[in-house]
Amino acid sequence: MPKQVVVLGAGYAGTGAVKAFEAEIDEGEAELTWVSEHDYHLVLHEAHRAIRDPSVESKIALPIDDIKSPGTDFLKGYVENVDTDERVVELDDGRTVEYDVLLVALGSATAFYGIDGLREHSLTLKSLDDAREVHEEVKGAARAASRSDPAQILVGGAGLSGIQAAGEIAEYRDKHRAPIEIKLVEGLEEIFPGQDPEVQGALRKRLLEKDIEILTGDFISKVDAETVYLGGGEDEEPDELAYDVLLWTGGITGQEEIAEANVDKDERSNRIFAESDFQTSDDRVFAIGDAALVDQGGETVAPPTAQAAWQAAEVAGENLARAVRGAPLTSWTHEDKGTVISVGDKAVAHDVKGIPINTFGGPGAKTLKKAIAARWIADVTSVRRAYDAWEYL
Repeated sequence: MPKQVVVLGAGYAGTGAVKAFEAEIDEGEAELTWVSEHDYHLVLHEAHRAIRDPSVESKIALPIDDIKSPGTDFLKGYVENVDTDERVVELDDGRTVEYDVLLVALGSATAFYGIDGLREHSLTLKSLDDAREVHEEVKGAARAASRSDPAQILVGGAGLSGIQAAGEIAEYRDKHRAPIEIKLVEGLEEIFPGQDPEVQGALRKRLLEKDIEILTGDFISKVDAETVYLGGGEDEEPDELAYDVLLWTGGITGQEEIAEANVDKDERSNRIFAESDFQTSDDRVFAIGDAALVDQGGETVAPPTAQAAWQAAEVAGENLARAVRGAPLTSWTHEDKGTVISVGDKAVAHDVKGIPINTFGGPGAKTLKKAIAARWIADVTSVRRAYDAWEYL
């Protein structure tokens, strides 16, 4: 009887693993069921493009039917719980899916770090619905504003997502000549924290060129319906920033759906501990992508990036097939191939493998950014779809 293999999630990790498993498994060895709350795969690292122009959605949301093979069953549904004792995935509509081997690739949720009012009053950027909401809120704020009283748009968190989102809001402002002021807020001392000062400086330069104000060195301490409070403490009052739209991109945490799953997890973030072969404390359950803390030796884990998910997915898909066969599993080690970040219509590339220049911008960085997304689209769907998406990336 064929083994029942179930993959949860249609992000980079889940999508890539499905493709790799389909390529590896022989007919009759296993039956694959793919579960996701959306019937499309979102090219998430390009979702910020939809803030400026929602028409890009059709280019970065790839239908599941265009990705999976005909033999793979797809269930659209929201995962409510994973019962590892009964080996059953429970969906919120009462349906259940039995498994022999399970891959959890549900991605991450936005972390709010217990900051008073932040969850209630901020927008996030984890889905197409989020991007649409940011677009509509920015557009509405601009319509209600004037040159003498411009709309105040705050982006919290100056990591990759925050920088790219701020850049797209600036492009929207410039395209529509909208009365908008944009502030990028980072609690640490520099944007793109923990990275090479050279790439930090290159990104800062391009953000300032787009007339985006950068505020660093004070964490958001509280948020209410109209004001973001920065810093403050026993001996000083916090700084106050009035806002019309607040977008929070400041961190990730694990999904609530797996909170009750009987596998070892990080207590603070709820992300699943996984070995370098993606196996968890339950040998029938594998975890990958942002949902997991994948061991990379010592005390290091794989970074929560699209690049890492793409790389890991290929090995994870192969290991699912190996698990079906009872064969030894393959370990995976992340290889950092560099970073490319867009700031509106411009981009910055840093430490890209095979390129001798450490940090660069211009047409080369912009083309590289587009090529990375286009290659992924081609890999999981078709070259034609990647070609159609090129001008929107």
